[in-house]
Amino acid sequence: MIWNRQTRYTPYNEWSDSKVADLKKQVQQSKWRMKHHIQPDSGLLNDPNGFSYFNGKWNLFYQVFPFGPVHGLKSWKHLTSKNLVDWEDEGLAIKPDTKYDSHGAYTGTAIPVNDKLFIMYTGNVRTKDWKRESYQLGAWMNRDNQIEKLSKPLIVNAPEGYTTSIRDPYIIQKNGKYFAIVGGQTNDNNGAALVYESDGLEDWNFNGELNLDGKITGYMVECPNLIFIDDKPVLIFCPQGLDKNELNYQNIYPNVYSVLDGIDLKNAKVENASHPQLLDDGFDAYATEAINAPDGRALAVSWIGLPEIDYPTDSENWAHCLSLIKELTMRDGHLYQNPVAEVKELRTTEVNLDGESEQIDLDRNNGSFETEITVPANTTLNLKVANAKDDGYLEFSIDTNKGEIKVDRSQTGNPFGEKFGRTRISSVKAHKSVKIRLVIDVSVFECYIDNGYSVMTGRFFLNDLPSVLKIENNSSDLKGTVWEWRK
Repeated sequence: MIWNRQTRYTPYNEWSDSKVADLKKQVQQSKWRMKHHIQPDSGLLNDPNGFSYFNGKWNLFYQVFPFGPVHGLKSWKHLTSKNLVDWEDEGLAIKPDTKYDSHGAYTGTAIPVNDKLFIMYTGNVRTKDWKRESYQLGAWMNRDNQIEKLSKPLIVNAPEGYTTSIRDPYIIQKNGKYFAIVGGQTNDNNGAALVYESDGLEDWNFNGELNLDGKITGYMVECPNLIFIDDKPVLIFCPQGLDKNELNYQNIYPNVYSVLDGIDLKNAKVENASHPQLLDDGFDAYATEAINAPDGRALAVSWIGLPEIDYPTDSENWAHCLSLIKELTMRDGHLYQNPVAEVKELRTTEVNLDGESEQIDLDRNNGSFETEITVPANTTLNLKVANAKDDGYLEFSIDTNKGEIKVDRSQTGNPFGEKFGRTRISSVKAHKSVKIRLVIDVSVFECYIDNGYSVMTGRFFLNDLPSVLKIENNSSDLKGTVWEWRK
């Protein structure tokens, strides 16, 4: 397939059923398909959307272009779950089928209202001369998963002084009002987070731009989120083009968080925003969506993929996945992230590590497992994730003398994204023991460090299923466990 403007924006009804069936068949034959991470049946998956609890289930949507591993005419796929681990495919939910989303249904969020789910999202439109128009749109989903779009946009144009790059509304209810924080860009190319207010969800007024330091917003703010942890507001966002003198990062675009002393959405004011910190120290996490769930937890899910990078699965006509659902907590002003407790339901066979260098051989036909290892202070550990063929590996090096955890994916056999580096480093306190919780699911890793103090996430592509753990360490006091996950 030659992916040009015409093919990327071919209407869905012009793709034959046989073409779609062939794509799905090809994808299912991939050796890199994960067992427990959300991934597309075909084509490209990107931003998670509409994460919510509604109708007795967890609801999660994601943007998808079903016809190839490229960014094209996007729609929303709908999933539901009872346990945040096992997800049911509910089909395409929001299609690009109106004049206000003719070139894609882009990122948005959802909030339960009475017996329906209200969805707010960005409609992408291109004029005949390919100029961008963006509309913030609304839709209602009933308990039968039927969606009815509102006939008129909620927000038609960006406010004066801002470009047409306005997108990714994050909707919350606070003090009896509805607020939407929308990513934007000023006319002089500075990123901005714009605040709107509504009484009844259909008429929206512009309250202003959040007073964030212009040094931390890059040239465009994407995917703004606002959650509250222990009553402390936390702003999560993606500042494209952020100056690396402000934050040291290697990925093409960073995903960051800032802890606030307070926020006044009525007047678009934040109080004492902390300097942004990376949400993930790994290779591929982006566009995180977070919510305050009705069970009291703050939950988040990330897109594991980045724009403008080619991935090995592109040749198989699919790309990317979503992270495990993570619970967010706060300690001493620092954000901690961990897989939700329900993830432990995936554990099956257990192997205890005895503190000596060893090799753990797992089911060659599974490729999905988890390990927790405590590395003693002033020691080192080298952990390699390999396959039975032993023709490539993903490597983690933990040095508690330096307080450094390094992941290296240069020897996996199928390199990609090398322009942005082959290694990543996460730092913790030196001369202290370090706890590592590593999840491997065929072609994705999620590494949680010191009970979620930091996280490293990324894709990796071995030539066969990962089934071998090689452990090299210089301490007999090392403790750990390995669990295979159910198939």
